[in-house]
Amino acid sequence: MELSSPRFKALAVSAGLSFWFFILTSIFGVFTLEYVVIFIVIVFPLMQFLSIKVSKALDIFAIYNTKFFLGILFVFVISLYGIFFRVLRIDLLRTKKQNGSYWLEMEQLEPSRIEKGY
Repeated sequence: MELSSPRFKALAVSAGLSFWFFILTSIFGVFTLEYVVIFIVIVFPLMQFLSIKVSKALDIFAIYNTKFFLGILFVFVISLYGIFFRVLRIDLLRTKKQNGSYWLEMEQLEPSRIEKGY
């Protein structure tokens, strides 16, 4: 973001603010399309107008917004994997002995079944 033009920074920060406005209004149950349109109509021109004066602040906001969003996304994705593995009963670490496992037991493998791979 440091090499980007102030106008692009303002556009990116305005999109981030609009996203968080959407998330927060949805959480609080007051989301309507009219509120979002009014917010966008106010925020986008204001950020474009002030973009040169607050370019450094836009950099700082964009960095923290990105870290926060990616942190939430990481926790969400890891949580989904945990939920899916629990529901589907997938044991990635093979901590429980399973009869229907597809892993080969080397102690039970007959020498005649071992072939050279070349």
